[in-house]
Amino acid sequence: MTSQPPPPPQPEQPAEAVPTCYRHPDRETWVRCQRCERPICPDCMRDAAVGFQCPECVAAGNKGIRQARSTFGGNVVRTPIVTYAILVINVLVFGGQYLSDAIVGQLAMWPAGVALGDQYYRLISAAFVHGGVFHILFNCWALYVIGPYLERAFGHVRYTALYLISALGGSVLGLWLDPLTQPTVGASGAIFGLFGAVFVVGRKLNFDVRGIAVLIVINLAITFLVPGISWTGHIGGLITGSLLAGALAYAPKNNRTLWQVLVIAGALAVLAVLVMVRVSAILSAA
Repeated sequence: MTSQPPPPPQPEQPAEAVPTCYRHPDRETWVRCQRCERPICPDCMRDAAVGFQCPECVAAGNKGIRQARSTFGGNVVRTPIVTYAILVINVLVFGGQYLSDAIVGQLAMWPAGVALGDQYYRLISAAFVHGGVFHILFNCWALYVIGPYLERAFGHVRYTALYLISALGGSVLGLWLDPLTQPTVGASGAIFGLFGAVFVVGRKLNFDVRGIAVLIVINLAITFLVPGISWTGHIGGLITGSLLAGALAYAPKNNRTLWQVLVIAGALAVLAVLVMVRVSAILSAA
């Protein structure tokens, strides 16, 4: 009985190369991106509907996803940081007033200082100075209550523009109608602008606006009945804030951002022209 010779030895198969992460070549991995099939390590894995994707594929996919926007076109606001920042600035400036009496004189709205001293910064800086504890408490309370609502509706940038331009509108009316030597302070112009904005936004969204309407009427009554309150700042801020909020809220949805930018720029231009005309008139009469 003959036996079969043993089979010839087979050549050794080369060991399969261990794949490494395409972003971290020193890391071995057997996981691949479900989209581009490149190997990815745990640090580069991003959860997908099935399996994992690499960071580049996730970023490319997100480009085609429409980002969430606020009610009137701004970025979604989770924390109203602008409102909080304004509150902090108000408190810090008010604290500084106790350390130096000069702060009020340097920052207050003073028509003569604007027109004759070229101190145009007073048109805005006055909104961060207050005349007493009750004054700052009321303004800060009102800002804390309604500021976050409007900041979430408009987004950080539009809300900031609304606040500052309302303050500017109050100062501009004061520049036109207040005595040249009468200083005024306070964020009330900006706050009244926010009151008007809440009313406009409520109407736009079909909310019940009777509460804010009553609040506006009560504060207007206080403005004219209590001596020493700057009615020009309140009325100027209310008119400016209401008009600007209406233009932002009712801007066409097509190219809404462009329309809103034009509205903000137009409001600033109108107020700047009013300032220049009034300053020229004061200088001519001086």
